Parts: sequence; structure tokens; C-alpha cells
Amino acid sequence: MSIKLYSYWRSSAAYRVRIALNFKGLDHEIVPVSLAPGEAEHRKTAYREKNPQMLVPFLEDGELAVGQSMAMLEYLEETYSEVKLLPESQPLRSRVRAFCNAIACDIHPLLNLRVLQYIKTEFGKDPEGHWYGHWISEGFTALETLASDGPYVFGKDISLADALLVPQIYNARRFEIPLHEYPKLLATVDRCNQLKAFKDAAPERQQDAPGR
Repeated sequence: MSIKLYSYWRSSAAYRVRIALNFKGLDHEIVPVSLAPGEAEHRKTAYREKNPQMLVPFLEDGELAVGQSMAMLEYLEETYSEVKLLPESQPLRSRVRAFCNAIACDIHPLLNLRVLQYIKTEFGKDPEGHWYGHWISEGFTALETLASDGPYVFGKDISLADALLVPQIYNARRFEIPLHEYPKLLATVDRCNQLKAFKDAAPERQQDAPGR
């Protein structure tokens, strides 16, 4: 086994990479890195030497060692192409990438734990409710329009779009954000979560999840 994914059970960025690894059927090792207050293993020297950004996830595969989940997903797609998560034809391939970037670049960074904690510490306000709901609404309203009528985000085949959508919906539900205005997205996530690759990647099934 050469692939190692440094992961935290509730990290949505790690969650999306776990889905891809599972869906591609790649043998891999999950190496837990705790982001929990009081532990913060991602800030300790051993992990910082691997990933100077001190972020989770981090992927190792032979000589490759790379941070940033989208870079990991592109690497896995290019290197292990037997099972594809990007459509071969255009314009669908670019549409999938655009959908993924809407989550990875526009929605997720604003809702990251370190951002929420910084706002609370520096400005004395807890941003989780209104802040989280606002950016979910901004992002999901557009994604609902971009998505197909199913069964998955872009039709009959699972793609990277599904791998990014499922963790983002998980996070929204965790913060109790109303999602009834996004029926296509919810239906897609419900179908994805019936598949083993998605079930096995779920936060509660990870070895570092509380109670495991």
C-alpha cells in the first residue's frame, strides 16, 4: 500500500478525497490528524514539515506528496484513470470542474473552521448561524440551477461534482441550515449516500470519529 491520506474525520476536504479513493477502488491508508481544540496535531512540527500550510488533507503516493484537495483529486484522476470521475468529453468536463470549484473555491473557504474561529476571536461575534446560512444560500442557489435532473449532479454517472457536493451538504446539515430550496441537490446526495464508496467515506465511519 503506497497511498496515504492524512485526514480528519469531519474535514469536508478530506471527505471528498476519501470518496474519490473509495470510488476508484484504490487501496490506501488513512492517517488521522486531529484538528480538535487542545490537540491541533496539524500545527505540530511533524505534520508542519510535511505540509507547511498545516491543513488537512494531505496525500502521499510514492514520491508524490501534495496538499490541497482539488490537486489531489486531479492527481488521482490523471494517475488512476481506470475508473473516471471526470467526463471525457467537453463541455461536460469543464462544467464538472466549474461545479467543483464553486464549492472548493467559493463556498468552502468561507465556512472553514479556521475562518469561523478567526471571526469569533477577532470580532467577538459567533458567525456560524447567519454567516454560514448566507454563504450556503448564495452557493447552493447557483448549484441547484447548474445541476441536472439526476440521478447524479451531471446525469447518470458519478463525477467529482458528487464527491464535492456530498460533504458540503453534510456540513450544511450539521449547522442546521434549511435546504428545502435545493431539491435536486438533496435528491442527488441521498442517492450517492446509498453507494458503498460514499458510505465508507462518511465522517462517522472514520477511525478517528468520536466513539469509534
